[in-house]
Amino acid sequence: MSPAEARLKEVPSDMTEAEWQQRVNLAACYRLVSLYGWDDLVDTHISARVPGPEHHFLINPYGLMFDEITASSLVKVDLHGNQLSESEYSINPAGFTIHSAIHEVREDATCVLHLHTLDGTAVSSSAEGLLPLNQTAQLVTHDLAYHDYEGIALDHDERPRLQKDLGDHNHMLLRNHGTLTVGRSVASAFERMYHLERACSMQVRTRALGTPVYPVDDIAIDKNTELLANRDRAELRATNLVWPPLLRKLDRELPGYRS
Repeated sequence: MSPAEARLKEVPSDMTEAEWQQRVNLAACYRLVSLYGWDDLVDTHISARVPGPEHHFLINPYGLMFDEITASSLVKVDLHGNQLSESEYSINPAGFTIHSAIHEVREDATCVLHLHTLDGTAVSSSAEGLLPLNQTAQLVTHDLAYHDYEGIALDHDERPRLQKDLGDHNHMLLRNHGTLTVGRSVASAFERMYHLERACSMQVRTRALGTPVYPVDDIAIDKNTELLANRDRAELRATNLVWPPLLRKLDRELPGYRS
């Protein structure tokens, strides 16, 4: 049996191969978030657009831990929050508000990843935000947006403001709340979150030293900004170079997501 035939054999009869592959990647992302210690009980969310003309997307069943999520357990919804796939679980209304807002206006935001990590939330709650203190931070700061906190995201009236604040950026600090990234693929959204989270942790540790920060020359920052402006190159790196070994790591350490 060829690899293509093996993949087709796994695909349930009520969905396309493209949807199933998206489910596998999204389930993998949930488990990677758990593996890296970024999860928050059953809260926070990662969503991914279902390939096709409809604005349908996949999101976690509310009540499963991230290390329990599988490709088949993900819930498919439309932009109005209607569940389109059978599940014994519902979805989190706050998660729907944030994710549907972005999927509604960003055709390129196939995946939206939102976390409440300790260091990410600490930096989002600091007045200075994320600074280009080091090379990792500069992978993010040239493409970083901010959105002010308006309370638990249950009010759909917040969506236009969130959309405006994100604009065409791919990284966001939700003030007093957490971190968010988007990508044309699950892979690129995850890699962006990896850099954003590490940059926040590096800043927290740097500030904890209590000593003056060694300055980065503006010329170096501008050089890196120009180098990182090519989003097509970033997408290829994430999907072809970073994601395959991450899936191998997951298969070794936390398998089961493909079911």
